[in-house]
Amino acid sequence: YKPGEKIECTFTLILNSMPDATSYEAELQINSRRPVYNSSYSTPVFAYNDTEVSFTYAQGESLEFNETNITNNLVAIVAFYANVVIGLDYDSFAPNGGRPYFDRAMSIVNAAQSLSTKGWSAFDNDKNRYALGLALTEESSSAFHTMWYNYHRLGLDEMSTNTLRGRDRIIAALPDLQKVYSARPASPLLLFFGDTKLDEVADIYGEASSD
Repeated sequence: YKPGEKIECTFTLILNSMPDATSYEAELQINSRRPVYNSSYSTPVFAYNDTEVSFTYAQGESLEFNETNITNNLVAIVAFYANVVIGLDYDSFAPNGGRPYFDRAMSIVNAAQSLSTKGWSAFDNDKNRYALGLALTEESSSAFHTMWYNYHRLGLDEMSTNTLRGRDRIIAALPDLQKVYSARPASPLLLFFGDTKLDEVADIYGEASSD
């Protein structure tokens, strides 16, 4: 990434309790955006709230990421979401451009199973980190990645040049969400899309003609 290409992103860690001097129960809010071509507008790309964050940390402890040897849950969680954020950013610029990062996020999920902490368990619930990583990499979600590219690169980025054409492409892309729903009604991709994009979609439709 060049300096001007860096992703606008915030990680907000909210500490809820301390069971002991080095243990923490928390939630993590992640928000990222990307600029829309030839405009001053930045579109939300990832708005997500993870409420299953638990970790141990001693003051002065070094936090380092080693993909082959994940021993710290906080490091694993941040690394997982960093790859999700980068993957969604790349996906919005090129068809399936984020795949290498989603695969890496899923490999972190698999490696984190040895930590035996909540949020990583397979099929524990429909919106934990395992569920999100799986949804971003499984073949049944391919329609989501197609929609994501068409929505951003062919839709939003086109609106500065031709607003009607850009809006039409966004409206044409959204039915792909129905394919995701048909494949897995409880897919976390649907929840994440709603939390991230619902207000924006309403604004896009609100500026359209009655037709």
